[in-house]
Formats: sequence, C-alpha cells, structure tokens
Amino acid sequence: MIPARIVGILLLLLPAVAHAKGEAELCNAAAISAANNAAIPPNVLRALTLVETGRNRSGSFDPWPWTVNMEGKGYWFDTRAEALDFVTRSHAAGARSFDVGCFQVNHRWHGQAFTSFDQMFEPLDNATYAAKFMTSLYKEGGSWSWASGAYHSRTVSLATKYRARFDRIIANLTDAPVEVDLPTVVASNEVIQPPRLSTWAPFQPVDMPDVPVQNGSLAGGLIAQTGSPLLGAPGGALF
Repeated sequence: MIPARIVGILLLLLPAVAHAKGEAELCNAAAISAANNAAIPPNVLRALTLVETGRNRSGSFDPWPWTVNMEGKGYWFDTRAEALDFVTRSHAAGARSFDVGCFQVNHRWHGQAFTSFDQMFEPLDNATYAAKFMTSLYKEGGSWSWASGAYHSRTVSLATKYRARFDRIIANLTDAPVEVDLPTVVASNEVIQPPRLSTWAPFQPVDMPDVPVQNGSLAGGLIAQTGSPLLGAPGGALF
C-alpha cells in the first residue's frame, strides 16, 4: 500500500502535470489545424514542431510553445507570459535574431509577417506561417524530407543532419487523431511561389515587404534537451 503522505503529494502534482501536457498539446493542435488548411500531411508539421521544440518531460516527448532561441541560446519557459517578457526585454536591449514559438520562426527575417511578438507566439499563427514556408520548400525540392532540411538551413551539412532527425521522428509518429480545439484558419487560394533570388536564399514570406536575406531559413531546431537556458544544440530526441 502506498503511504497516505505520498498519495497526497502525487495528488498535488497532478494539476501541474495535466496543465503542462495541455500546454504541450497546443503545438500539436496548431500543427494539425494549419496543415489541414494548407492541404499538407499533418504529420509533417507534427514532426517539424518536435524537431524544433521537442523535449522530454514527465516521461513524454512533446513540443513546447513557449520556446525561444535567443541568438544561439535556447530557453523553455513555463508560461507564455514569461517567454513574451523575455523576448520583449531582449529586443529592447538590442537583440534581433531570435526564434520563437512552436516552429521557431525567426524574428529578424520573418518578424514583419506578424503584428507583434505576442502573435508570433500564438501557436496557430506560428504554425500557419510554418505551413506556408514548408509548402514553398516542398514545391522547390519535391519532398517533405528535403523541405524540412531547407527549413532549417541551406547549408548542406546542417540541412542533412536536420533532415535525418525529421525523418526519424516522422517515421515514429502514429496516425492517431489529435483533438483540435483551436480557431479554424480560413483557407487561402493564394499560391506560394518558391524562392526566386537564388538556390541559397531563404523563403521570402508572403504579404510582407522584401527584407535582406542570409544563408539559412528559420534558424530553428537549436534547442537541447536538458535545463534552461541552453547552448544551441540540435533539438528533440533521437528515436
């Protein structure tokens, strides 16, 4: 028999564990909703958010929406408010190249597609942007595996490593439906064109003015598995 004292402790921990699991599901729900609206396989975005922000917590490997990679250092925050405050303060102090949210969208190169840092953290908005980006890359490269590597970087060695991680994660995903309770995005008839600058230029986001580009794309997938803050390292877990 389990001592009453231990049972009491477990009961106190259950709400926190349940809350954390609910927060983790925000990225999965957003991935499925955005994928359905973009007419791409949901597991593509489910795998992508795991590569970008996946971590082991409470015995489960899940994505995390309140993740930030600040100029090479990765952070997981317990709440959206903490993540938003960190990004706001860092930007005020001069930081410009940082990745936020379920799909680690880079502010320096893609921030103009959003109205605020808060919107960048919104799981569905973050996922919708990632879906547009992946659609463009798929049209360019012809496979979701290739697109995942280009999503991370146009440097072949970095893209290849990231792509291998994506392939292993997507191969281990089940097709079991995940409940989606996020607002539905109105489908667009807009056709996203592949990059036209050069084979080394990242995607220029739709509905935003041209901005300078550099080697690499969303610059995500740099989150390690233990602790916070973290030095940049490939994210997720090897299956």
